[in-house]
Amino acid sequence: MTVLVTGGAGYIGSHMVYELVDAGERVVVLDNLSTGFDWAVAKGVPFVVGESGDQALVARLIREHAVDAIIHFAASIVVPDSVRDPLGYYRNNTVNSRALIECAVQAGVRHFIFSSTAAVYGNPAEVPVREDAPTLPISPYGWSKLMTEIMLRDAGSAFDLRHVILRYFNVAGADPRRRTGQSTKAATHLIKVAAETALGLREKLDVFGDDYPTPDGTCIRDYIHVSDLVRAHADALRYLRSRAPSLTLNCGYGHGFSVLDVIDAIKRVSGIDFKVDIAPRRPGDPAQIVAHSEQARQKLGWQPRYDDLSTIARDALAWERELIARRTKAPTKGRKTAV
Repeated sequence: MTVLVTGGAGYIGSHMVYELVDAGERVVVLDNLSTGFDWAVAKGVPFVVGESGDQALVARLIREHAVDAIIHFAASIVVPDSVRDPLGYYRNNTVNSRALIECAVQAGVRHFIFSSTAAVYGNPAEVPVREDAPTLPISPYGWSKLMTEIMLRDAGSAFDLRHVILRYFNVAGADPRRRTGQSTKAATHLIKVAAETALGLREKLDVFGDDYPTPDGTCIRDYIHVSDLVRAHADALRYLRSRAPSLTLNCGYGHGFSVLDVIDAIKRVSGIDFKVDIAPRRPGDPAQIVAHSEQARQKLGWQPRYDDLSTIARDALAWERELIARRTKAPTKGRKTAV
């Protein structure tokens, strides 16, 4: 049995590959390297550069590697970019996912885990938000993910494709063993941006809006450590292999921090002050979104280990320092070692 990980050279996907390899799973990675890095893939794991929507390629990988499960990360993820380029997001996130799901059905793959998002909820009426809350996205990114959820559910009903849909809240931090982390240039993740600013890689940090209906006027998010997130996927895979029914679950800790809270945490952990400016709101940003995540704990037996903002901040900072160190080394042959 082999697990196909799409987007396995990216931020979350590369952590997933390490989690699977550490557990003794056979893995094959498919990634187009638009935002990922070949060096981020665990050594010894078969890695193919290509699109998740390339059905001939996907069918070949499933056949040659005896794939019994797919964990689908490959997607475009920047909310403001989706507002500027909605058709690009629907192509990459929805059309490619439809092609991948069809390949899974045709090849008889029975287990599918989908990387969805809290953006499907839009501006929820109640916080923490439960999985049965109305899904009313306010960005093309959110809609592109929700469309894929709907296709997967319908395919699951029609073809017995058992699946777990995991709706992420805000993923941050890095592998505590410093093997991989968020490495994309010009990334928009708040904790990464704050860490880069603390280390002098950016001149300042922009806070997009301080007039939201929250205690300090800045957006509130539920930040989950990437290692806890990929562990939820591993738990979901075990769940599906037990022939349990399909599920849709939130992945978050159940409590939120404001943008200013996060900035303070990075300053405190790094011991470095840095410039912060207030900028206009970004389109597509909800004021507050926090997970109700008891279902993941109950159904999957998921037990978070890194539920602490300071820990997330420390791991993010340590990874940024690791990247700086890597940039000072001469590149080696084979997989890239510099970013």
